[in-house]
Amino acid sequence: MPAKVAFDLDGTLLHTVADLAAAVNRMLADEGIEPLTQPLIQRFVGNGLPKLVERSMDHCGLPQDRHAEQTRITLAHYNAAPTQNSSVYPGIPDALAALRDMGCSLGVCTNKPEAPARHILQEFDLLHFFDSVIGGDTLNTRKPDPAHLHACFDALPAAGPSIFVGDSEVDAETSARAKVPFLLYTKGYRKSPVSDLPHLAAYDDCAEIPDLVRQIVQNRTPKKC
Repeated sequence: MPAKVAFDLDGTLLHTVADLAAAVNRMLADEGIEPLTQPLIQRFVGNGLPKLVERSMDHCGLPQDRHAEQTRITLAHYNAAPTQNSSVYPGIPDALAALRDMGCSLGVCTNKPEAPARHILQEFDLLHFFDSVIGGDTLNTRKPDPAHLHACFDALPAAGPSIFVGDSEVDAETSARAKVPFLLYTKGYRKSPVSDLPHLAAYDDCAEIPDLVRQIVQNRTPKKC
């Protein structure tokens, strides 16, 4: 039996924080503010670009009444160079191909705006694997609201169980609220210990994903890491 498998994007399929950090720092440079470090900006990632900008502005003492303007500016900087320093996590293309060979339908559920999400997937030759891409601006809601994830699953054609694959606290909460099995990538952008995030199984090698999905489809519980 196939499955519906939805993936988070940043920190799960792609290592994108360097380009996100560059966009934030270009926005700050426009304000005469020194750049923030990439590790600090990585701590602000996870709830979509508006929240990333809000947290960065708050850290730098910028007034939040300019949040909408600064979000537009940051998005423009990001759209100008979304893939310059980003990369696909090792093993992802082969894992996605194996899942498609298993008959699974695949989707992306991300808080990144849909247009740049599709663009970056296309740039890295991954978009063709996915039947659905639900971005942070596709609906009137975003993760961790389970409606965001359910919309992604609803757009997928396959039968079988629904499974979510992600890397962060937001993804773990979304999956728990949606009541679907969660596979946790341990080398992404989480801030908490693996043991603090609810998950069915964790993995540090993307080549493991097809077998973990196969075990769920076969009603076997993967070993929880």
